[in-house]
Amino acid sequence: MLAFGSLAFASPWILAGLAALPVLWWLLRVTPPAPRRLRFPAIRLLLGLVPREETPARTPLWLILLRMAIAALVIAALAHPLLNPSARLAGSGPLVLVVDDGWAAGHAWEARQNAMLELIDQAAREDRRVVLVGTAPPPGEEAPRPLSILRAAEARGLAQSMMPKPWPVNRAQALERLQALGEQAGSVVWLSDGLDDGASMEFAEALQRVGPLRFVADEPGKLAHLVTPADFGTDLAVAVERPFAADAAVQQIRVTGEDGRLLAREAAEFAPGQKRVELRLPMPSELRNRAARIEVEGETSAGAVLLLDERWRRRPVGVVAASAAGSGQPLLSESYYIERALAPFSEVRHGSIEELLKREVAMIVVSDAASADRSDRDKLVEWMEKGGVVLRFAGPLLAENGDELLPVTLRRGGRTLGGSLSWEKPANLAPFEQQSPFFGITVPKDVTVARQVLAEPSLDLASKTWARLTDGTPIVTGEKRGNGWLVLVHTTAYPEWSNLSISGLFVEMLRRLTQLSEGVGAAGDEALAPLETLDGFGRLQRPPASARAIPPGGALDAVASPRNPPGYYGTIDSRRALNLASAVKTVNAIENLPLGVERGTYVKGAEVDLRPWLLVLALALLLADLVIGYALRGLLAPRRAAAAIVALALLWPTASAWAQSDERFLLEATTELRLAYIRTGNPEADETSRAGLVGLTNTLHRRTAVEAADPLEVDPERDELIFFPLIYWAITAEQPPLSPRAVDRVNRYLATGGTILFDTRDQGERGFASGSGTAMLRRLLRGVRMPALQPLPPDHVLTKSFYLMQDFPGRWAGGQLWVEPTQERVNDGVSTVIIGANDWAGAWAIDRNGRPMYAVVPGGEPQREQAFRFGVNVVMYALTGNYKSDQVHVPAILERLGQ
Repeated sequence: MLAFGSLAFASPWILAGLAALPVLWWLLRVTPPAPRRLRFPAIRLLLGLVPREETPARTPLWLILLRMAIAALVIAALAHPLLNPSARLAGSGPLVLVVDDGWAAGHAWEARQNAMLELIDQAAREDRRVVLVGTAPPPGEEAPRPLSILRAAEARGLAQSMMPKPWPVNRAQALERLQALGEQAGSVVWLSDGLDDGASMEFAEALQRVGPLRFVADEPGKLAHLVTPADFGTDLAVAVERPFAADAAVQQIRVTGEDGRLLAREAAEFAPGQKRVELRLPMPSELRNRAARIEVEGETSAGAVLLLDERWRRRPVGVVAASAAGSGQPLLSESYYIERALAPFSEVRHGSIEELLKREVAMIVVSDAASADRSDRDKLVEWMEKGGVVLRFAGPLLAENGDELLPVTLRRGGRTLGGSLSWEKPANLAPFEQQSPFFGITVPKDVTVARQVLAEPSLDLASKTWARLTDGTPIVTGEKRGNGWLVLVHTTAYPEWSNLSISGLFVEMLRRLTQLSEGVGAAGDEALAPLETLDGFGRLQRPPASARAIPPGGALDAVASPRNPPGYYGTIDSRRALNLASAVKTVNAIENLPLGVERGTYVKGAEVDLRPWLLVLALALLLADLVIGYALRGLLAPRRAAAAIVALALLWPTASAWAQSDERFLLEATTELRLAYIRTGNPEADETSRAGLVGLTNTLHRRTAVEAADPLEVDPERDELIFFPLIYWAITAEQPPLSPRAVDRVNRYLATGGTILFDTRDQGERGFASGSGTAMLRRLLRGVRMPALQPLPPDHVLTKSFYLMQDFPGRWAGGQLWVEPTQERVNDGVSTVIIGANDWAGAWAIDRNGRPMYAVVPGGEPQREQAFRFGVNVVMYALTGNYKSDQVHVPAILERLGQ
């Protein structure tokens, strides 16, 4: 690199071409312009008139200077000039890039990736090799691959494919890989997440021994946040922690449901010097029970997300009011202990059985003092068999007067002190067995039972026993009744027979029983397979193949890791949330580094690449030279010349942008598979189309083998369309009719096998047949060779290309889908035109956090799911053609082959 103050040239040897400028001067100077052609009658030759103008012997000086300037600009551009170039990398060996790609990298990954690419480009200019080291362990149980020294082009491709992981980094392991390489680096750059893992100083010192170290991280106030559960009594609560106790700050915390709808939004306010804020999120039980996710607004990382499961839900529990008759205790004595135990996680409601059944409750508790007649018991059984839980407590009344609403048959009188079956001292509870809903709860040694109601021995008593005393007698029994449960505690709900009701064990047992009302089994009674996992940006997705199930009994102690990424585990009906907070308890910023370490941030430097500007300037001057050449030859009238100059002046400010955008468009369109949408000129419609195709692309990644990159916006007036298998075209009133050039591009695209999904988006008005969007579509496509269309047949390939479906809703439901009649010999049987009116992009559209942008009516989230399925079918139809149609004919083909 050759530098002149703030200007440098990455390829200075090309400047030697400037030495050829004198030769170019001489060639241009001795070469006259082409002669002018004059039309005149041949008779004028006889007059001997001398022409007023003569062909000059040499090219004008100003034209020579213009052409030499063009040549000089091209030579200078090829030398790759840089304004305010970055400092040269230290040393002369390879560049070692150490990248923290763990959970904390997600919220600023784009800046980190840009920094990687800039450093790799700088290494390429200095003709250096690159070693790229990620500090996060690989997924699953994979062993990290040995490092290798890469060419800059290879390193650039690897850097572009890197993604943040949703688990913590392991810098010690990364250091071992780097030391195993045994290469002395010329320069080491640590692109850090800024978080201290307890050994950051030692890690930096080890990197210094490899080569001169530069440390790059976000500013302290911009580091990743961590969301963890907090205990705030009966309310839902979280703790938000920042790594650095900086100035006062405010972070918005969002609570959303499974459908992405916002349920609550509260501000977490950090005082100056405060690192941790605990935030209450008070909500009605109905909303709290729908909550599925708590997140820091605007931050995209797995640490900024807290997934919720049954443990966070507050289930309403009904307690049947006690009857004064036959109760030897005060009226509310049993209800008092039950209510105190349920209060941390449930909303307690009192009333008679008839009153409670009219309200939404998850469990109904019937104490010994509560009475129920035959009619009430029948209604209770009917409610229980639909999925409710009925919890009964024993006592003196039940011991003497049993009934049929019991999971087991009881002995009359029970087991009492002073009798033949009395104990010398109260008995303890035995540890819970694996098939029990209470499995995993630790039994305190100080919980004892002095009196109980005994169950009659039977063949199924063991399977119905959920808790035992140390002598083996049942203390809690349960039986499945329909879709619900009938549970009996064989002692009282107050301390007369046992101290269970005043222990913490009582609270945990009632919590587990309340969860049964929603079909949630005990955590740890079986292996929990991964359902959905978070990626490095905090988005739920289909679990990768490397994710493993949580082993039986391990749910309570499971920790987010490469083997078990954070997410949901279990089954659809009984899922367990595993959050990053299980592996990361606190966050602290890296403050101290060894002496000699250069510090930097991800703020883009002042380096400016002048090559595109010089090439555009050379192109503009070349166009000017062309116009001048035509003018000197008399091929351009003065008015036309003036118009050309004015047009050139007007186009000059946008010439650079056009050149760069065209090059970028061709690169993006040809290197990866992408969906595309037509630019309509309506910003809102274009943004909806973009967001919709982003949502559809994400769905394709999760559900199919299609690996598509982000969608592109195309303009048929200037962009080529043939690179895209499917184009989404939203119809708006702002779109003018296509020009002949655009019509030709659309016709060529359809003729070469492309598919366009036209969406008039007016089903919310009147539907395709007569909606205003249809008239706009006809006006817009005047001149396009549209094929004949027909309503979609019930057996069309589009109904089964991936999902089996007959309705194709979008943001709106209903409406008719129109396709080209099937001709399997043409375009592999794929319709080049699909027309509908349901605003599919509006249903697919997601924001930057992956949440739906628009409501769908009238079907809600199930309708949105159908819209996504339609989108998947359309893409698979465009890519695979009549593949599914061929399968239909397999029996006939086999029959003919047999003949």
